[in-house]
Amino acid sequence: MTKLYVSTGFFPEDYFQSTIDYIAKVQQPDGSIPWYPGGCFDPWDLVESAMGLTIGGRFEEAKQAYLWLKRNQLGNGSWLAVYKNGKVEDGTRAETNFVAYVATGVWHYYLITKDLGFLHTMWSVVERAIEFVLGMQGSRGEIYWALDTTTGVQHDSLVTGCSSIFKSLECALNIATCLERTVPHWALSRTRLGNALTNHPDCFDRTWESKSRFAMDWFYPVLTGVITGTKAHAQLQSRWDTFVVDELGCRCVLDQPWVTVAESCELVMALLSTGEDSRATQLFSWLHDYRDTDGSYWTGYVYPDDILWPEEKPTWTAGAVLLAADALSKATPAARLFTDIAIIDSSQETKRTDYRQFIE
Repeated sequence: MTKLYVSTGFFPEDYFQSTIDYIAKVQQPDGSIPWYPGGCFDPWDLVESAMGLTIGGRFEEAKQAYLWLKRNQLGNGSWLAVYKNGKVEDGTRAETNFVAYVATGVWHYYLITKDLGFLHTMWSVVERAIEFVLGMQGSRGEIYWALDTTTGVQHDSLVTGCSSIFKSLECALNIATCLERTVPHWALSRTRLGNALTNHPDCFDRTWESKSRFAMDWFYPVLTGVITGTKAHAQLQSRWDTFVVDELGCRCVLDQPWVTVAESCELVMALLSTGEDSRATQLFSWLHDYRDTDGSYWTGYVYPDDILWPEEKPTWTAGAVLLAADALSKATPAARLFTDIAIIDSSQETKRTDYRQFIE
């Protein structure tokens, strides 16, 4: 078994150089980053891959990915679900967590490069994206998961998706502060969203089967700062034995014998946010048997059958690996993005603590 122990001060650049290069090789001339050569991509995964490039010092390539988003943003501030070869592959909907994630990627790029000009270039993109997302916020603070291009707003919400948006709103507020833009309604919306996630589970999974069988619903509220402190520790402990397979990784779905690299990497960062550095280091060390010779990582591993499945090596999985390695090693100024809550101007945050006013 191949194990790699990454910890504070130790980012094995030589080991991960081929992982960074893999993302760059898959990137298209227009800046887009497919899931794998010849594949599709969505806006969220594009950002995840771009963050991997930024960690690796491939700043121009990462910038081109964000500029693809700028050029292809729709008039309403969104992007559609899936693209391929410069064209829309799935135009049936725009997903809110996909749209909001641009703010996370742009802030991540700035934290590492300190390129204020880039923030100015991307401000209108972030602003329009966040306004689109907040236009989909429900009466109790939840954010609806998608706008169907035929039938309109889909009135249900996802715990994982809304948790991701919660982090994106933190990043968007920081971008606004750096550019001296005043957006108090973003802070208020973030507070309302956090309240829905922590106090109103009935806002989620109302029209479909509960998504609680997915690991991300378990750890994403911790990863994104919705749940913090002792409650975050208890949250991770509560289903650890359900989702984590010793020496293999984190299962994507509780009723399937399949561990996935990206979810395992995100769980690594969630663990770091609760101070469980040792457990995070150990979990990350298990994942490198799923690495190919070109530095890419297979999506996952079906352990009863001893097979890597599916036969795909996504760029966004490589991006997740690099994000986890950075968080463990603290190699870049963005290393704590997913392990800390850091809103740089507290005056942008709402001072309200009585959430009852937001509830019908």
